[in-house]
Amino acid sequence: MAGRRSRRPRGAPAAGLLLLLLLLLPPPAAPAQPPAAAGRAAGLRMDQAWLQVRREVPPGEGVAVSWLSDACHKCLFQVLGSVPFEEPGVAVDSQHPMILVVNSTVKGKEPCSIHYHFGEFGNYSLTVRSDHGSKKILCNIVINQKPVNSYLPIFFAFFISMGILITLALGKFCINIEPIRNWLYKKMNPRETDRLINSELGSPRRTDSTSSDLPAGVWSTGSAMPRLRSLDTFRGLALAIMVFVNYGGGKYWFFKHQSWNGLTIADLVFPWFVFIMGTSTVLSLSSVLRRGCSKGRLLLKILWRSFLLFLIGVVVVNPNYCLGPLSWENLRIPGVLQRLGCTYLVVAGLELLFAKPVPDSSSVEALSSVFQDLLPFWPQWLFMTLLEAVWLCLTFLLDVPGCPTGYLGPGGIGDSGEYPNCTGGAAGYIDRWLLGEKHIYQHPSSNVLYMTTVPFDPEGILGTINSVILAFLGLQAGKILLFYKDQHQQIMLRFCVWTAILGVPSLVLTKCSTEEGLIPVNKNLWSISYVTTLSSFAFTLLLLIYYLVDVKRVWSGVPFFFLVFCLFRYEFNSCLRWT
Repeated sequence: MAGRRSRRPRGAPAAGLLLLLLLLLPPPAAPAQPPAAAGRAAGLRMDQAWLQVRREVPPGEGVAVSWLSDACHKCLFQVLGSVPFEEPGVAVDSQHPMILVVNSTVKGKEPCSIHYHFGEFGNYSLTVRSDHGSKKILCNIVINQKPVNSYLPIFFAFFISMGILITLALGKFCINIEPIRNWLYKKMNPRETDRLINSELGSPRRTDSTSSDLPAGVWSTGSAMPRLRSLDTFRGLALAIMVFVNYGGGKYWFFKHQSWNGLTIADLVFPWFVFIMGTSTVLSLSSVLRRGCSKGRLLLKILWRSFLLFLIGVVVVNPNYCLGPLSWENLRIPGVLQRLGCTYLVVAGLELLFAKPVPDSSSVEALSSVFQDLLPFWPQWLFMTLLEAVWLCLTFLLDVPGCPTGYLGPGGIGDSGEYPNCTGGAAGYIDRWLLGEKHIYQHPSSNVLYMTTVPFDPEGILGTINSVILAFLGLQAGKILLFYKDQHQQIMLRFCVWTAILGVPSLVLTKCSTEEGLIPVNKNLWSISYVTTLSSFAFTLLLLIYYLVDVKRVWSGVPFFFLVFCLFRYEFNSCLRWT
């Protein structure tokens, strides 16, 4: 298997590149509007619509309009404006459905409520009138100008990519039909084909095409463990999603981080990188130990790499540059690379403590133990259990001034505005107490929807504990690949088991809902349900990619494999290699 060159479908890089380009295209521009409407809606941005209010109420009666987004859980209604507005209309959000409530200044009148989802760049009118037969306010929404379909680029990318993939699959199927294959070979090179067909020697063998003058080791694969192509493909997939997220993703809401509870595509990237880091760590350590490197030297390299990641994150990749020249007064201490460095230090150090070189080819007797990837490492599991107990105790038992014990909400206008300064509960409090408000992230994803005012860092101290747990679960995936090498059924079976083991706690903790669970899935807090859910997803995806790429070899991993191959092999290998 190590020496066999994987078969790569032709044209697959073009399909992947087309998908990348189409997804990065911005949504369609707003349609042409009448001159009056165009003048009023000229300032619209993406994910906005224009709303005008037409009042048909008795003179002297005032009307106030409030709104609440469906994505804002248990939030206070916000005032949209009083009629008549100072402007001819107002821009409203079109990302999520919302509730509009129209109240009259006349006491005793029942307000009007409408649940509506505005379309991007649409022009709407809210008509408000009084019901003379009862003390009610009647309201309805009229479409003046139809919105655009901002999802057309994604639909185009999907159907075009599917067409290319189907064409490639049909072409590959036809090539495998012998008459068609012979006809194509004859058309492309008739002389060579005739020579091979008429030759008494038959089909040339690989050994025949190899010059006898070449050294014996040129065509041998050696005993070194080959790179796991499925793992590189998984890493490349996460890298591709990261490109979409970091470069706007066409401004689609699902390429942005969730405001608080729940998941979007953007929330998958970081935990999958952490998971893959754990998987790669155990494979790398085993390979280096097998080559005779000492644990002391490896420990120094682990410390140095962790220090470099933390330093680069603090000095180079620091979002507080936007606030002015970098100084200690506004230096953000936590961050993505900082968390990766800390997580790697703990997980790699713990694995190095118990790691032993695993031979390339293990005997049947050595592979007879069902739990050989678990039982010898019980001290690691004990340490991780204690670490998670620390997270649970601090999260649910720490007394946070002015906040309820065990609070996991966003603060701001969430929870009916009762805890405006409690964003993140214990996690936010620990960061502000130990690091200071100026040294953590100033613009969390919750400040737009929930209108939070206190700083909160999604890569804070308390969440790092659960990122260590996630990397350790990735470490377990690496041990399965290591101890059951070339035993495809055993590997896939264990991936399935771990998917179920991690999926069940996720269902229990979240109650299969976004907001109503005991511990909701939350990327800002890196809640334990977030870790189990994303780990279950990672095992499932790795199982699927491993089956297609390394077992059946029906997919070479293109185009995602090329991302890793180009970036890591040519740019970073020289400075991040083990030896």
